[in-house]
Amino acid sequence: MISRKEVAKLAGVSEATVSRVLNKVGPMKEETRARVLQAAAELGYVPNALAQQFARRKSGNIGVILPFVPKVHLFSTYYFSEILSGIGETAKRCGYDLLLIFREPDGSRDYSKLFRTQKIDACIVLGSQNVLEERSALVELKEGGFPFCLVNQRFEEEEFLSVDADHVAGSEAAVRHLIEQGSHRIAFVNGPAQYSNSTDRLEGYRNALEKAGMKYETKHVYVGNYSRKSGYELAERLAKEIQIGSIDAVFAANDRMAIGLMQGLREHGLETSQHYALIGYDDSDGSRIISPRLSTVAVPFYEMGKLAAARLLDAEQASAPSELRHEVLPVSLVQRETSDRKIEHH
Repeated sequence: MISRKEVAKLAGVSEATVSRVLNKVGPMKEETRARVLQAAAELGYVPNALAQQFARRKSGNIGVILPFVPKVHLFSTYYFSEILSGIGETAKRCGYDLLLIFREPDGSRDYSKLFRTQKIDACIVLGSQNVLEERSALVELKEGGFPFCLVNQRFEEEEFLSVDADHVAGSEAAVRHLIEQGSHRIAFVNGPAQYSNSTDRLEGYRNALEKAGMKYETKHVYVGNYSRKSGYELAERLAKEIQIGSIDAVFAANDRMAIGLMQGLREHGLETSQHYALIGYDDSDGSRIISPRLSTVAVPFYEMGKLAAARLLDAEQASAPSELRHEVLPVSLVQRETSDRKIEHH
């Protein structure tokens, strides 16, 4: 195995100089640098990756902070798997490895410690919530000058780097489609308010109703937690409203809740597109394989992950002007069977 000492001898420099050239540390005469690189190439010297990281005082890792949810198969969730795939592609292109960090619901959110202990060089936060502990941890990162990016979440009045999708426009398009299909009493199943995308979807829902001259009623807004189970559990309440004719369509803030709701309503003898219209959100794998196929809103989660990582790791992207700190990607309505108007009138 070729050693750094042999490279130094052939190049006629010290081992320390070889180390500085290979690790790109400190100023160096171009002639010396070229001599060292040529010697290394001639000998076939391959530097030790761990030694390089130590010399640079860098880990070579980009951290991805994820919520830890007991009994939930996080990586089978379309949202997380797509974003992580996008992050992974950019990280590989930029020569970084992914380090997954699970955030306990009640645990410490000392994200800056990950940088201080040199475990990561940058981090992306998924599933971030607008709660005091989270906001404080992110402010500490920003004040410490540590590079980080939020995906699918933003904090009003905070200049955190974020990559999001246009959920206001997406929700508005979904509800407008239901109205155009002839629905006049549209319920909304939203997620928790601590997520900015929940707030955005509610705004889009209200916008669509108001533009159609329809009244917004809080009694038609239900709250789940983005799980299939929460949609299923809301089915009993919604079934009563559909049966008496006070609701003829439902817009759900993600596909998982929509699918759970569809399954629950079926147990009450109610079939989508026959007794009510339904639109989900995400365009997940489940929306394509469930019967009838679910109308939904396609969100570019994979592209969001790629872009978030690029904003941190790609030199050109990272130096983008501050007005691009909040990037918002477009979404699109996908019309399938559950929003077809074949509904029986009561």
